[in-house]
Amino acid sequence: MPTRSPRTSTKRPAHRDAPDTAEAFRTLAALPPGPRHDTVRDRIVEDWLPMADRLAGRFRNRGESTEDLRQVAALGLVKAVDRYDPERGSAFESYAVPTITGEIKRHFRDHLWTLHVPRRVQDLRNRVRVADGELARTTPGRRPTVSEIARHACLSEEEVRLGIEAAESFSALSLDAVSTGGSGGSDGFALMDVLGSVDPALDVVVDREAVRPRLAALPERDREILYLRFFGDMTQSRIAERFGISQMHVSRLISRCCRRIREQVLEDAAQRPAPRHPRRTPRPARMSLARPRPSR
Repeated sequence: MPTRSPRTSTKRPAHRDAPDTAEAFRTLAALPPGPRHDTVRDRIVEDWLPMADRLAGRFRNRGESTEDLRQVAALGLVKAVDRYDPERGSAFESYAVPTITGEIKRHFRDHLWTLHVPRRVQDLRNRVRVADGELARTTPGRRPTVSEIARHACLSEEEVRLGIEAAESFSALSLDAVSTGGSGGSDGFALMDVLGSVDPALDVVVDREAVRPRLAALPERDREILYLRFFGDMTQSRIAERFGISQMHVSRLISRCCRRIREQVLEDAAQRPAPRHPRRTPRPARMSLARPRPSR
């Protein structure tokens, strides 16, 4: 039975940047790993680099630099050269083009989204973007509506809205970005300047509510001494003069009241049943239960 010679394509590629490397691929397939194999492989990659650059140019103006796109396309070309089998009979260009294009699309999908977006939503974004561009040429003077895009892309209106939202996740605005006012003035402000911050007073709300009933249960004189010391910022010596007692007595009263309230609040927290959902355990108030400061 006569043997069939391997099928190889002798047809000249259509593009000018597609060289005829059929013989080089047959040589590469017959060579074992080694320096000569690497030399032939590198020469093939160099011959096809213009085509890879052309494919990379199709994706310009999409938020990625041209040089980075060329690097990604070159990586796809190397993968195509390593995986191509000349014995299958198809031209290398027909195998390399989808391989390089897929590598570039994968780069956009995995590296250029600021927020992680599921693959399905990314596909919706691409379909909505293409449909919007095609309809924009047929509806001059206005943007296509959601219903028009949905009919053109064979999607539901909810899917179109999801694709539009996904497009907004492709890139994020820096907090340092300067925005100008509506009056057209030159003075601008950063987004960080208008963001709210956590109110430090919120941290002591639970503490204040925990000690409120225990403070109310103190004798009137003890409550007034604590108020003058921690909220009126009055020294122990002045408090002692106001009540006609010694400074040492004032110090002992403050320490005793703070210790008693601390113990009572901790005991209340231990006896309270655990909530169904984890919540913050009340702590003793910081100001009211601090150790008295030295007299000034």
